[in-house]
Amino acid sequence: MAGAARDGPERLEEEEEKEQGLSVCSKLCYAIGGAPNQVAGSAASFFLQIYLLDIAHITPFHASLVLFIGKASGAVTDPVAGFFISKSRWTKIGRLMPWMLACTPFTVVSYFFMWYLPPFVSGRVVWYLTFYCIFQALTTLFQVPYSALTMFLSTDQKDRDSATAYRMAMEVLGTLVGAALQGQIVASAHLSHHCTLNPPVNTTSPTLSLNNTSVFPEPSDPLSHQAKVYMMAAGVIGGIYLLGIIILFLGVKEKDDPYALSSDRAIPFCKGLGLTMKHGPYVKLTASFLLISTAVQLEQSNFVLFCTHAADLRYHFQYLVVTILVSAVVSVPFWQKFLQRFGKKCAACGISWMIPFAAMLVTIPNPILAYFVAFVSGLSIAASLLLPWSMLPDVVDNFRLENPHRKGHETIFYSSYVFFTKMSAGIGLGISAACLE
Repeated sequence: MAGAARDGPERLEEEEEKEQGLSVCSKLCYAIGGAPNQVAGSAASFFLQIYLLDIAHITPFHASLVLFIGKASGAVTDPVAGFFISKSRWTKIGRLMPWMLACTPFTVVSYFFMWYLPPFVSGRVVWYLTFYCIFQALTTLFQVPYSALTMFLSTDQKDRDSATAYRMAMEVLGTLVGAALQGQIVASAHLSHHCTLNPPVNTTSPTLSLNNTSVFPEPSDPLSHQAKVYMMAAGVIGGIYLLGIIILFLGVKEKDDPYALSSDRAIPFCKGLGLTMKHGPYVKLTASFLLISTAVQLEQSNFVLFCTHAADLRYHFQYLVVTILVSAVVSVPFWQKFLQRFGKKCAACGISWMIPFAAMLVTIPNPILAYFVAFVSGLSIAASLLLPWSMLPDVVDNFRLENPHRKGHETIFYSSYVFFTKMSAGIGLGISAACLE
């Protein structure tokens, strides 16, 4: 009787939580919390290379070295982050939230200095390599617990799938905002570049005479107009980071593992990684989406290149990129409804939609067809982003059923998945670039 009396309130609370579900406000706050990473990542993807070459004046070889080592450091940090987070203990604000709160201020600082033009010239490569590696590592320390947080938002699969859909839509929107925002702020830097190509000849100013041999003002001057606008853009995106983490902290409540018992022990990282690699559903999911995500990223990276140099559509490429991103944002709710109605395996067929149209564009390079291919590519990209992150929680649930007396394995799944995705994409893009030689 006493046991039944004790169980009564607990069961009522669980039933009330199931009836209420995850609110739209909580889903939005969760989605907004991860958007700044995409905003900053998009800005860096589009503009960091041109910044290093034209503003920082480092050689193309050193610029490629900075970008490659930075990406590699982010990939290596994934399993390291998973190791430390898996050993974290529960606090008043959760087990994952403290990691996100702690790394955000340092992420903002490293991001700002990544776009800062130091007054010295000889050590600039080391400067940018250091801060880009730190930035990539810190974004990983944020992304791993943020991704794993899906498991602790709700026990209802539909709520988690819905939260994942909100997150994917906001991340694609963040990619679009990052490219557009950075582009608008730093546009004047590259307009000034064209204006200073032919300075007045009858000047005796030593500064202006230097402009005859340099397309920009003196590179060692951190107060030049070009350097200022890039730092201004970094400050704006840093503010977006702070706003995002505040919304995430205030709007999302991390719930403790409802299936874990007080007697359950945290699974050791190495043992957990071994069990993860032997878990059949996880191996199948990872293997399939490693190939799919690599193919999608290859299509993304080569689409603009093809349109610019092979299809003579160079005046359309920026609009084609916007078409892809807008199509991806708009189609996320469609794919969410589709997978709820027809299942996730059927929704995976949508990833292949881009293949016949992309092949058609190769044979018939036409602007109208290019925009249609961009639209369909956006649909496929949205499906490729949504499906793995909505299926991964199901795989984690399956692992939990097979290992009921273990806890702390969620971050191992998420960190290893991100690691393999980054490495496969890096290898694929490297091979693709080498084939273009």
